[in-house]
Amino acid sequence: MPLNEAMVEVTTKYGHMPAFTACPENGGPHPAIIFYMDAPGFRKELKHMARRIAKNGYFCILPDMYYRLGTIRLDTPRRTDAMTAVFRAAMNSLTNADVTDDTAGILAYLDGRAEVAPGPVGCVGHCMSGRYVTTIAARFPTRIKAAASMYGVGIVTDQDDSPHLSLDKIQGEMLFLFAETDDHVPDPVVAELRKALKKTKTKATVEQVKGTGHGYQFPERAVYTPVQAEEGWDKLFKLWDRNLKAGPARKRGK
Repeated sequence: MPLNEAMVEVTTKYGHMPAFTACPENGGPHPAIIFYMDAPGFRKELKHMARRIAKNGYFCILPDMYYRLGTIRLDTPRRTDAMTAVFRAAMNSLTNADVTDDTAGILAYLDGRAEVAPGPVGCVGHCMSGRYVTTIAARFPTRIKAAASMYGVGIVTDQDDSPHLSLDKIQGEMLFLFAETDDHVPDPVVAELRKALKKTKTKATVEQVKGTGHGYQFPERAVYTPVQAEEGWDKLFKLWDRNLKAGPARKRGK
């Protein structure tokens, strides 16, 4: 499927945030998906994943969430301790409030694009952004109708702005996929999330995927598990299709 893709700038409360966009050349307007990056940051691997989302009939926007720090590009397939220190510092510079402000700018940008269907928006966040998709689903409940967290960290914390404290505000459907073995998200955290969800009316699926470790959906990592990764993509597209598309689900792209 031919795609229209571009690097764009999104106006935010802070300034101008670079972002990659991709959508089918024809058949629009398309439902929008916000793809929040993981800790290693904006890179080709994520752009390839954004293209896959677009090929399934969506307008995908991938923002560079570290833009407040300048331009950070890391050669993650050849990760070193120095790179890890850089992206951990960058990750720790972000707050739920920052991402909420940025999302307001993204939604305004999407509303101004003719290729984007008006109304409900979907999103996905891996790793560090699991907390952010949960936060923005609660902060923008009438817009975010299908949000997915893939082995997301920081969803349950002891801070006042912990995302799990706002689950009752979410009106859309949530998908939480966790790795079976994950030092970043130990079993008690998943159990606490399940407990918090039971106190709400939020429609949500929580699953620990057998045979996986943290980062299992990224092809460039040693922990990549193809079968479980593809099953995760399938669940993701089904979530978006049933909440964002009026007609029957379209054939999935690879």
